[in-house]
Amino acid sequence: MTALGEPNVTAIAFFAFFIALTLGITVWASRKTRTADHFYAAGRSVTALQNGLALAGDYMSAASFLGIAGLVAVSGFDGLIYSTGWLVGWPIVMFLIAEPLRNLGRYTFADVVAARLRQTPIRIAASVGALAVIAFYLIAQMVGAGNLIRLLFGLPYELAVIIVGVVMLAYVLFGGMIATTWVQITKAVLLLGGATLLALLVIARFGFNPLVLFEQASAQYGAGVLAPGRLVTDPIDAISLGLALMLGTAGLPHILMRFYTVPDARTARTSVGYATAFIGFFYLLTFILGFGAMVLIGRDAIVKIDAGGNMAAPLLAEALGGPRLLGFIAAVAFATILAVVAGLTLSGAATLSHDLWVNVLRGAHADEREQLKVARVATIVLAIVSIVLGITFKGQNVAYMVGLAFAIAASANFPALVLSIFWKRLTTSGAQVSMLTGTVSTLLLIYFSPAIQIDILKNADAWFPLRNPGIVTIPLSFVVAIGVSLMRPVPAEERRFVELERQLHLGLE
Repeated sequence: MTALGEPNVTAIAFFAFFIALTLGITVWASRKTRTADHFYAAGRSVTALQNGLALAGDYMSAASFLGIAGLVAVSGFDGLIYSTGWLVGWPIVMFLIAEPLRNLGRYTFADVVAARLRQTPIRIAASVGALAVIAFYLIAQMVGAGNLIRLLFGLPYELAVIIVGVVMLAYVLFGGMIATTWVQITKAVLLLGGATLLALLVIARFGFNPLVLFEQASAQYGAGVLAPGRLVTDPIDAISLGLALMLGTAGLPHILMRFYTVPDARTARTSVGYATAFIGFFYLLTFILGFGAMVLIGRDAIVKIDAGGNMAAPLLAEALGGPRLLGFIAAVAFATILAVVAGLTLSGAATLSHDLWVNVLRGAHADEREQLKVARVATIVLAIVSIVLGITFKGQNVAYMVGLAFAIAASANFPALVLSIFWKRLTTSGAQVSMLTGTVSTLLLIYFSPAIQIDILKNADAWFPLRNPGIVTIPLSFVVAIGVSLMRPVPAEERRFVELERQLHLGLE
């Protein structure tokens, strides 16, 4: 029998401690948040190690901790395609994106794309893609939060989602990026510590030999759990998902925004190195946690509690350490969700206020006070949207939902960002059509995929055979950008690239 669904005193105590700690951080940060630069970029004063931990905290979401552990527990080896895909995207960020982004941008990735192109069409198209990514990502976090609090406190799912939305709103509304950064650092330390403790307790049950754990999984569920093909049966679908996860990392608005918080490009690159090390270590732990839950809890018990498998890690904690460890791990998962939702909301607020309001509607003529006011109004709007989305998508696996967000990021944002940095012939029309094509085509193909048509709408078949459309939409976005730019060249925009090249790659103005 599990205590999930009943009030857990330890969990309540850890929840209260974490919320008190982070609200204290928010109060401290609110005294420093006086300008748009502080609200969006923490005054560009974050160190490499701090930003590396914050990046890891922003990236290691509910999908990582709850979703991947659940996918591995239910599907076996195939669940690791998410871990691998998410991790290998970081070298691309380090070597292609981090420095040019920091050298040329201010608050959002659209700053870089629009630097030598026409502001209004670029920022509108970039905002469409960014907000679509943020929406899917928010769904995953809010679903994970709702399930977690519902099962720990016995609260209704809808009330749990509202609680998360309100607490997150306080972080971002009053503390901005300074508070969000320190909440993410706190969460990263807690998550790495909690996952390490849980993994050590798992392998201790098997003589500190992971091979014995895998042998037990094979004995209980057959050798198929150690081989690919259970979750992703189509090799093309596997490649498509891998491309989306790998390239989507370099197109996530809330991750790219973090590179503006450091003082220079070298610090940005160093912080990616730290983040990669922390994230890589964590994803190794999810392998142990997933198989540990499969063997010690059992698939049927995991799915019975939550159809998406998202409660595998909390159930494993309860089995290994009773209600106290369950309470601690649940509080860590809660911290994970709050930190990521705060980062997403701040990124969405920057898109709505900086890209759309300030640079499109106001023509870059808005004072600091107006920018802060609009950013805070945008934060409230996004908090309401996140609550509505979390309630609407109840019951979905959070890792899968984040996979769809990555597909949009890889198709809508990544091609335009890379081409704007490295290809001087990119035009405003090419970038704009590419971003809109990437967003719309990805959303359409997701809707016509088996994930929606068969799993949700219960139709007999689906018009589009792949569950993740990245293998189609990513090349399509590149082809559209290049084709439109070559058909309608703009010499003035090409000359502007040459003027900005030194600043873009060397940081020299």
